[in-house]
Amino acid sequence: MQLKRMMPKKKHLSAGRAPLILFLCPMISALEVPLDPKLLEDLVQPPTITQQSPKDYIIDPRENIVIQCEAKGKPPPSFSWTRNGTHFDIDKDPLVTMKSGSGTLTVNIMSEGKAETYEGVYQCTARNERGAAISNNIVIRPSRSPLWTKEKLERITLRNGQSLVLPCRPPVGLPPPIIFWMDNSFQRLPQSERVSQGLNGDLYFSNVLPEDTREDYICYARFNHTQTIQQKQPISVKVISVDEMNDTIAANLSDTEFYGAKSHRERPPTFLTPEGNASRKEELRGNVLSLECIAEGLPTPIIYWIKEDGTLPINRTFYRNFKKTLQIVQVTEADSGNYQCIAKNALGAIQHVISVTVKAAPYWIIAPQNLVLSPGEDGTLICRANGNPKPRISWLLNGIPIEIAPDDPSRKIDGDTIIFSNVQERSSAVYQCNASNEYGYLLANAFVNVLAEPPRILTTADTLYQVIANRPALLDCAFFGSPLPTIEWFKGAKGSALREDIYVLHENGTLEIPVAQKDSTGTYTCVARNKLGMAKNDIHLEIKDPTRIIKQPEYAVVQRGSTVSFECIVKHDHTLIPTVTWLKDHGELPSDGRFTVDKDHLVVADVSDDDGGTYTCAANTTLDNVSASAVLSVVDVPNPPFDLELTDQLDRSVQLSWTPGDDNNSPITKFIIEYEDAMHEPGLWHHQTEVPGAQTTAQLKLSPYVNYSFRVTAVNSLGRSLPSEASEQYLTKAAEPDKNPTAVEGLGSEPDNLVITWQPLNGFESNGPGLQYKVSWRQKDGDDEWTSMVVADVSKYIVSGTPTFVPYLIKVQALNDAGFAPEPAVVLGHSGEDLPMVAPGNVHVNVVNSTLAEVHWDPVPLKSIRGHLQGYRIYYWKAQSSSARNRRHIEKKILTFQGSKTHGMLPGLEPFSHYTLNVRVVNGKGEGPASPDRVFSTPEGVPSAPSSLKIVNPTLDSLTLEWEPPSHPNGILTEYTLKYQPINSTHELGPLVDLKIPANKTRWTLKNLNFSTRYKFYFYAQTAAGSGSEITEEAITTVGEAMASRQVDIATQGWFIGLMCAVALLILILLIVCFIRRNKGGKYPVKEKEDAHADPEIQPMKEDDGTFGEYSDAEDHKPLKKGSRTPSDRTVKKEDSDDSLVDYGEGVNGQFNEDGSFIGQYSGKKEKEPAEGNESSEAPSPVNAMNSFV
Repeated sequence: MQLKRMMPKKKHLSAGRAPLILFLCPMISALEVPLDPKLLEDLVQPPTITQQSPKDYIIDPRENIVIQCEAKGKPPPSFSWTRNGTHFDIDKDPLVTMKSGSGTLTVNIMSEGKAETYEGVYQCTARNERGAAISNNIVIRPSRSPLWTKEKLERITLRNGQSLVLPCRPPVGLPPPIIFWMDNSFQRLPQSERVSQGLNGDLYFSNVLPEDTREDYICYARFNHTQTIQQKQPISVKVISVDEMNDTIAANLSDTEFYGAKSHRERPPTFLTPEGNASRKEELRGNVLSLECIAEGLPTPIIYWIKEDGTLPINRTFYRNFKKTLQIVQVTEADSGNYQCIAKNALGAIQHVISVTVKAAPYWIIAPQNLVLSPGEDGTLICRANGNPKPRISWLLNGIPIEIAPDDPSRKIDGDTIIFSNVQERSSAVYQCNASNEYGYLLANAFVNVLAEPPRILTTADTLYQVIANRPALLDCAFFGSPLPTIEWFKGAKGSALREDIYVLHENGTLEIPVAQKDSTGTYTCVARNKLGMAKNDIHLEIKDPTRIIKQPEYAVVQRGSTVSFECIVKHDHTLIPTVTWLKDHGELPSDGRFTVDKDHLVVADVSDDDGGTYTCAANTTLDNVSASAVLSVVDVPNPPFDLELTDQLDRSVQLSWTPGDDNNSPITKFIIEYEDAMHEPGLWHHQTEVPGAQTTAQLKLSPYVNYSFRVTAVNSLGRSLPSEASEQYLTKAAEPDKNPTAVEGLGSEPDNLVITWQPLNGFESNGPGLQYKVSWRQKDGDDEWTSMVVADVSKYIVSGTPTFVPYLIKVQALNDAGFAPEPAVVLGHSGEDLPMVAPGNVHVNVVNSTLAEVHWDPVPLKSIRGHLQGYRIYYWKAQSSSARNRRHIEKKILTFQGSKTHGMLPGLEPFSHYTLNVRVVNGKGEGPASPDRVFSTPEGVPSAPSSLKIVNPTLDSLTLEWEPPSHPNGILTEYTLKYQPINSTHELGPLVDLKIPANKTRWTLKNLNFSTRYKFYFYAQTAAGSGSEITEEAITTVGEAMASRQVDIATQGWFIGLMCAVALLILILLIVCFIRRNKGGKYPVKEKEDAHADPEIQPMKEDDGTFGEYSDAEDHKPLKKGSRTPSDRTVKKEDSDDSLVDYGEGVNGQFNEDGSFIGQYSGKKEKEPAEGNESSEAPSPVNAMNSFV
């Protein structure tokens, strides 16, 4: 949360800097008096120690001694010191000075004097008229880093496998030094489970090895306080093996000249430290408990730790020094108990129990707190501490034991508690509580300040707070008073006290609005009261809309060199002015012209690798700030690999290694390895293999007699890198071919030869110079030996003089100057084929229906085929039709049936026809002789639709139909069927009439029809097999004379004639006006204007036939469809029967008869799309035609 406080003169303060005072109940404790400058001008306060040196103060003897003691109070306190329990008169020591306004001492020992002179126990006292506070006892000791005592160290000689302890024994320093072992080169000696340093600094060997022999085992002690390092004399160790000693040397040496007398043979563990089976360890609460077990043995023992009757604390237990040291941090009394360490190797185990006791120096349970009381009030000071053993509590008054201090009737001591009742101003003092045991002490100062002060509000009046909506608002009301004032808050001039069910009233006077809303805006009044008076203060609160990023930048992955744009749209309170800043990786954007920032966007052009990172849009106002980030990943195809190297070069393999190039932020998924054969195909690179992207080496298989070069290409999701530079060339030795030619075949091109072909080896596969082929063949069914011929590097060999179509076994073997390829596989081939000699027999036909027949035949003997059987071929043709009118010959048709089939189906035959067929066998050479012809006939079928249907001579009640017979009668026509039905004005179909017409008719007249009625006709032919496809047509009867006369009468009515005259007169007037205007201006092209703006409904009458031009409905504005008129002979073809009257609109292609009646021209229409309702059954009258013209 961030608050903004504004003073009337635009002075801004941070809410966090306002003085906040917390007051607790007087019977418990009261916090210190705030150090407000105005308040301190007339408010007294006992001293309080604010800073002091540590209890155990180790100083550097090379620097001046500074003993700190700082205190506060009103009036400012004076300072004095004691040294070793007696007054320390600093004025008598010229090397000691006290800082002005402070109790801090400085001892100038750098000019003269020694630090040891000032060793001792120091204590500071800060005093004013209200009491005295004292510091801890500060023990001053100078640090010490003594030298090692000189000693002569003999070489240590011992057998391989024995244990060894190299002692360090550093000099006693202050503070204790840090120990480590190094050699003469200042390199730390390696440590392991076998060799390690103990807590005491000694170096332990569980067993020694010959490599432990060296002359420079050196122990170093580092004294951090003085930054000095002391060095012990080097220790020399010689490890020997008895097996290496000759008998003479062994006889002259006694066991006492060796370090120890243990055998170097394998042995179970024993402990080097601690000794025995059990030991004890004591540690203070809060310290680090360190337990150590180091064992010797061969093989090297392993150490394990357990706690008896308990478990080791998980989060506080650590193992050091190869598990030889167990550490527990922040140790507590609960960590007391028995800890068992176990040393184990293959020959046995040993254990040691360490009893741990955790003691405790005193620590606070309740530390005494300062009391600010008013006269007559009550209060308590509590000083409660714990420790092991339990500490003793003692009280002091102004630094003097309370037992010898002046009596105060308002004070009563009850162990660790002092109870005050009805205090007066003279009761003001500083009390000290001391809690101590044998492991240390605690000292705390707590004053009792008796004051009588009316309430004061310390927060500046009329402070303005600006808070973001939906966040907490904290309105400060820092106050002081004695007795402790009560605080109330009010909103508005006449508002009631604010309740805690909505607001949070803090003890320091602060009013908290947990979730500030717009209606929280206003003036708030803080009122402080005690028995001595009242104070109040006004606080103003404004609630602002939060700043939000409504469009955040989004994660982007772009390729190097492209442009990327990040969008950041900020919405904010209209009274606040945001500052939008773009950051890259939490720092400023690079000062580069490629980065462009406008109102809502950051654009990075020509993106490079360095542009990748996190881009943050940060919007800041004086009250809040928001930010949103997006990551830009700059990707590209990988950089090419480099440093190609060939190793492990063998005749048939080599290892290729390389270093990958930069993946450009897109992981490499694989590497493609290619090779070039500089001997056979220079400049041409071939695919060798692919390896995963995590692999940088590849074992490559090679072929003999190839001059290899390799290159590597890296691949990631964006594509391939450029190929690497070519590796060095590697020429493999020649060898015999590894493989033989493929695709070996034996086929004769003539009846008396065998053509053997194969796919030759390429230069890469030849494995050496002098490539040739050994071609071998023999008859499969004979006992002949193989006949062989070695030929040059070709791909074909012809064997002449072979029998016709005989199976041969064939093999082709590669060879070169180095030898033959492996034995080739044997392939079956055949010599040349010849035409079959025999025709299929027993051919017969089974007619299935009028369009399908089934043919059967006997197979031809295999020997007579003289080749590979391809199948059988049927030739069939239509001889003549059963109808005498349609006899003619057609071309022969052929059907081939693969394999050894002996029957087949002939589909697509014409009904009522005579057919002839024969069958022939087919092999690879061609067809054999034809079988004898077989004749069969197909039965009748249903006819096709009549070829045409047209309606002629329409009259008032009759229509005449003319048609042409079906083009494919498929039999003898027996009759025609005509069905028709009327269609009314709503496109509904009337009753259907069924009429049979003799087959010899091609014209028929329907009588007794309704006048001016549209009819739909369905017409089809029939044979004995059934009905054929139908043809449909529509037509309309003519209008009667009575109807026409009625319409003429309407046209001769007076009102109609008058209307027409008025219209004509109006047109005439308009023409005269246009003519006059044109003559006056001379520039008005009436004719052009009339032509350009002619009414689309007015069309001229055609001069040739007296009919009106094509008409388009003004509502539809649809052009006439092409082909909307029927031919003049009213013939309707079958393919046009799908057209409908509705397709043409109203009044299309109308013509007038001589009597003035209108005859519509219509074409066919599908039944599912009836004519439109506007197509009335009545013909249009001449009046309508005139209306259309006008």
